Amino acid sequence: MERTGSRTGPPVRLSRLTAVLSAGLLAAGALVATAPAAGAADADLARNGGFEAGLDGWSCTGGSGTTVGTPVHGGTSALKATPAGSDNARCSQTVTVKPDSAYTLGAWVQGSYVYLGASGTGTTDVSTWTQSAGAYRQLTTSIRTGPTTTSVTVYTHGWYGTPAYYADDLTLTGPGGGPVAVPAAPTGLRAGTATASAVPLSWTASAGATGYRVYRGGTKVLDTTGTSATVTGLAASSAYSFQVSAVNSAGESAKSAAVSVTTATGGGGGGNGGLPAHALVGYLHSSFANGSGYTRMADVPDSWDVINLAFGEPTSVTSGDIRFSLCPVAECPNVESEAEFKAAIKAKQAAGKKVLISIGGQNGQVQLASTAARDAFVSSVSKIIDTYGLDGLDIDFEGHSLSLATGDTDFRSPTTPVIVNLISAVKSLKAKYGAGFVLTMAPETFFVQLGYQYYGSGPWGGQDPRAGAYLPVIHALRDDLTLLHVQDYNSGSIMGLDNQYHSMGGADFHIAMTDMLLTGFPVAGDQSKVFPALRPEQVAIGLPASTQAGNGHTSPAEVTKALDCLTKGTSCGTYRTHGTWSGLRGLMAWSINWDRFNNGEFAKNFDAYFGS
Repeated sequence: MERTGSRTGPPVRLSRLTAVLSAGLLAAGALVATAPAAGAADADLARNGGFEAGLDGWSCTGGSGTTVGTPVHGGTSALKATPAGSDNARCSQTVTVKPDSAYTLGAWVQGSYVYLGASGTGTTDVSTWTQSAGAYRQLTTSIRTGPTTTSVTVYTHGWYGTPAYYADDLTLTGPGGGPVAVPAAPTGLRAGTATASAVPLSWTASAGATGYRVYRGGTKVLDTTGTSATVTGLAASSAYSFQVSAVNSAGESAKSAAVSVTTATGGGGGGNGGLPAHALVGYLHSSFANGSGYTRMADVPDSWDVINLAFGEPTSVTSGDIRFSLCPVAECPNVESEAEFKAAIKAKQAAGKKVLISIGGQNGQVQLASTAARDAFVSSVSKIIDTYGLDGLDIDFEGHSLSLATGDTDFRSPTTPVIVNLISAVKSLKAKYGAGFVLTMAPETFFVQLGYQYYGSGPWGGQDPRAGAYLPVIHALRDDLTLLHVQDYNSGSIMGLDNQYHSMGGADFHIAMTDMLLTGFPVAGDQSKVFPALRPEQVAIGLPASTQAGNGHTSPAEVTKALDCLTKGTSCGTYRTHGTWSGLRGLMAWSINWDRFNNGEFAKNFDAYFGS
């Protein structure tokens, strides 16, 4: 969130990430691996590796690939793929192989920077790259499959911001894989702690499976590529039976043994914090003024169910000592007195509203790099909550507040001090104030959904260490989390679960970004590290309240389309969601002030949609 309508400093952009990626990777030099010669009995297993049949057998991200007649290395056709924006023009195919076997991957390539690699090997995934502007050059590398590996994915890609690259005569040479067999039924199906409306499930992977289907009472309720999933939309105090099957190109396995679960009687996890079924969340500029003007607490319209006081800020970036005060009279001539402010908070709470202190914002960088800062955070935030009689805490860490240390690669077990200390601090606050404590978070897409592609510094280093950095915080606190409202604005284009890039400002962006939260996703593409879905009542969509409030304003008509798609399965456009969630909590806006400045358009649209 920001004090002004538009950012005064450079926004977090994908271009920043890709620029750092380029610098880190290109400094490595053009390394070309030399592979041993294949044996006489080996065969070329790649399908249409010469691209003589167009793109048959190949899949290219973002529609980046085509075939051309020149330049070619052999035959009459070659692949041409063009990186665009944050897409590196990855073209791939999955090839059947034998377990515990050696293969040689090769291709002829031409372009500024061209990569060749294989993933899903079951051992060490490999890649190599070269600069070969003006002429074809051969890339080769060797692969060893794992003891249960029956398929690998081979690929080529270019690099961000570079011209089109060409590839031709791609081969994967080695012992031919047998026919793909239907995988065995998954084993080890178990349920985690059920809430009133959701049950987390996990199971043991089945060899050769490319995905799984989850069944409730014999009816399929969702598909997933990982070995965990959360079934949502359940009734409280109700018994359910779940099974899982494994699928691949050969078909679907038998269903697993069933597991029976009874949902909780209450809200479970973070609970609903006493919120209505559909809630409107807004930020109130309490400590500063901008072009939208100052709004007194007593004048906040009744439409707003959660009022986040913006902002509590630290005395220094690393102190952890958070302070909050009302806007100075010189800046806000109509500011109320402390006594009036506190009385207005009580009146809002008596009317069923929740009032939280929001920590951070655009200018409030908070880095809890030490246990002393952690403890100061707990103490100072507690003082603010007690002084004003607040209902809880909103975490709005932006900029450089959260980043991942090199080597911190698993969101499920973070090691970076600023991450670990924040989690610990929030858990302490939750324990102090109990079940009624309302916890919300407002990360930017860079720190959440971008984690589908990039996480921290990455396997080679050089990536922006902030990429996906909120994921370990959300995951560790998911049982305490009341509401997550990612800022779907001031954002670069982000890849969705359809592996296409989506741009802010229309229904499509909000549908794709919210679907990721409610479906779950593999972090940095690693199927062994799947970020589990959140419950729909834990999720709201974050938007600017007006065109002046931030980049990516979405018109009321487009907001309605997004809500229709996510809650009813209608008006979805070209993006296919992985479910329909009538329990989606609602909307968040930056800000209450900007909406009043815009004649209440945002709140009126929310009220009209949900019948408030």
